[in-house]
Amino acid sequence: MNSFKELDLSPGRALCYSSFREGKQPGGINPTYEEVKEDLLILKEHWKYLRLYDCDEHSETVLKVIQQEKLPYKIMLCAYIMAEMNNLGCPWGGASYTEEQLVENKFKNLHQIQKLIDLGNQYPDIICNLSAGNEACVDWTDHYVSVSSVMAYVMLIKKNAKQSVTFCENYLPWLDKLKPVAEVVDFISIHTYPVWEYKNIHEALDYTKENYLAVANMYPDIPVVITEAGWATNSNGKGIDAHNVSEENQEIYYKNLVNWTDNDAILCVVFEAFDESWKGSNEPLEPEKH
Repeated sequence: MNSFKELDLSPGRALCYSSFREGKQPGGINPTYEEVKEDLLILKEHWKYLRLYDCDEHSETVLKVIQQEKLPYKIMLCAYIMAEMNNLGCPWGGASYTEEQLVENKFKNLHQIQKLIDLGNQYPDIICNLSAGNEACVDWTDHYVSVSSVMAYVMLIKKNAKQSVTFCENYLPWLDKLKPVAEVVDFISIHTYPVWEYKNIHEALDYTKENYLAVANMYPDIPVVITEAGWATNSNGKGIDAHNVSEENQEIYYKNLVNWTDNDAILCVVFEAFDESWKGSNEPLEPEKH
């Protein structure tokens, strides 16, 4: 069994981080070196780990800032893999890719995995672990990838990089379809969002514990990390009940979550550092923006 110490995942505060401010978004205008530096100086007194979602220009800037400014962060770096299959279960259009697009996406995914490996080798003292993807196997994803592809990506990363390797996914697929992936990763990464499953703030922590323990008890010999957990502050009522979200509820959930994970020595990555206006729909109260 791998221990957290062996995986370079000693206890510490952890946070999902992306810094696309107003008017900036992935694939468009990227944050500048100075903007990223400003963010990281704000966060550095309270957070040890930062989780990045993609091997893009933004992530490269983050790594450069940490290295050049000598900031005390450890980075959990993820590759963003695109759809390799159409997903009929996606409610917002995950089944609209042509065969040509899916083939092109596979090519891009291999490039992304190679970039992940390259960055891991370029920044071995900053990047502590690598993820072969993010929410690509859950039933509702719009970037659906087969379990066999994920396994192949994990093995490719493990062959060519020194960091521990995982795959970040909602907790549910780990209970069935991702069992083969659990056999090849160094640790399991789960996402849990009670607010998206219509739980109120009074039920929230117990439900989070249920999600975590369901996976941890299934794989007693594999470390389990919570790589996303959080609570929205606004909602347009689609997917999250508007009466259930507020800054007050977010604070309650955060404090309860951190107290539990600290006491039980569970590494938990809080979602997320800053609101990003580009996310989700164009509606101002879209919960993904908050």
